[in-house]
Amino acid sequence: MIDRYSLAAPLTDWKSKVDWSGYEPVYNAGPGCLLPVITHHSPRGLSFFYWGMPPAWVKNDHFAERSINVQAESIAQKPVLRKNLLNSRCLVLADGFYAWKKVSKKGQIPYRFTLKSRQPFFMAALWEEFEDAGDMQHTFRLITTLANEEVQKVTDRMPAILQPGDEQVWLNGEASAEDLLSRLTPYPAALMDHYPVTPQIQQLNFNSPLAIRPTAPADQFGNLRLFD
Repeated sequence: MIDRYSLAAPLTDWKSKVDWSGYEPVYNAGPGCLLPVITHHSPRGLSFFYWGMPPAWVKNDHFAERSINVQAESIAQKPVLRKNLLNSRCLVLADGFYAWKKVSKKGQIPYRFTLKSRQPFFMAALWEEFEDAGDMQHTFRLITTLANEEVQKVTDRMPAILQPGDEQVWLNGEASAEDLLSRLTPYPAALMDHYPVTPQIQQLNFNSPLAIRPTAPADQFGNLRLFD
């Protein structure tokens, strides 16, 4: 499961393509956060959707708990997900994502994965709309794939990071399901890097530049693990 990512890098290269009004850097995006996405219905501007689950004040019990990921392999197998793929796609821009490496029965060490270029990248996602007390609410789920060789050092799944240029296909309203599914493959391991980060990343309210800085590997209890 992927339940944290960051979007803290400068977006100079993207500002000419998308209206980034309302964007603010986020170092520790997590479930329930209101985050910027780009839908294929509105590819020139930002929409702000909740990741996976709406906030606690939402009254609609059906959406009280939502999954935050959807496996790419399941989209082709389930008609409802295939319909979502055709009708409710979005892009999530990030410059890194976090994953935890299990080092003992209860101990886990957080790592941050980035591109070696340190450039932002697009992750594929699906969004949903529902009504709550007369208002429309929106959530999104990140699509995940099997991990590549770099990510496998820590966990077995990773976000579906799109190759440069594939974001245009993802936003193309005329794209076929087969064309879209073909883009959902593990990103090349040779183009990625990772390093340990502070255990404070597990706290959803810890939204600080310290979250993306390399640190000595330590589990969530603060125990150093120098050989992991």
